[in-house]
Amino acid sequence: AGVGFVNCIPVFIGREMYWQKRFKEAHLPIIGDDIKSQVGATIVHRMLARLFRERGVKLERTLQLNVGGNTDFYNMLERERLESKKISKTNAVTSQLDYDLGEENVHIGPSDYVPWLSDRKWAYIRLEGRTFGDVPLNVELKLEVWDSPNSAGVVIDAVRMIKLALDRGVSGTLEGPSAYLMKSPPIQHPDDIAHEMTEAFIRGDSAISSTEEEMVHHLDGHKQGTKAE
Repeated sequence: AGVGFVNCIPVFIGREMYWQKRFKEAHLPIIGDDIKSQVGATIVHRMLARLFRERGVKLERTLQLNVGGNTDFYNMLERERLESKKISKTNAVTSQLDYDLGEENVHIGPSDYVPWLSDRKWAYIRLEGRTFGDVPLNVELKLEVWDSPNSAGVVIDAVRMIKLALDRGVSGTLEGPSAYLMKSPPIQHPDDIAHEMTEAFIRGDSAISSTEEEMVHHLDGHKQGTKAE
């Protein structure tokens, strides 16, 4: 079609090397995959997981249950549709840790369709960990949002960044914007780093927006810095 692409759904395109190559060859940009809401269950859960890590709390297990009444939740009554969604939401949270929680200790995903909720979404989040002295520390919360408008502004920002990329001749997956705006980018970053990368892309920093080799070099440098922490 000859246009840039924003992939808001949990079907993995922007993070896959095959599609990255296809978009580069077509000289077109893509941002993906699976949109993060402005303040939704994923971003809140990510921040809390990151907070546990930064404050030295050992996260042992966590869950996130979501119910809603819009078409998105209705479609996910077909359980086959849930697989990629669960993978996307789970990776978005566990990527903030520097150790493997173990599959049995993480449960994240859409749970049920409640028609009278309409476009509202309720998310129940719980994190269980241990702090100094091996003392238990638990966090539990409920988040209520209007689902569609919670993502709309993020989508608009993504479209604007695609336009910037088209104007500048940047192609392939936009690493910074994908990491900041999406649940399943090619490379996961803490949100503060992803925000800095996105701001750099908007400014036109060459280390972020020019060639794939430069982006890889930038990301490798960040990985080394993370290990040093």
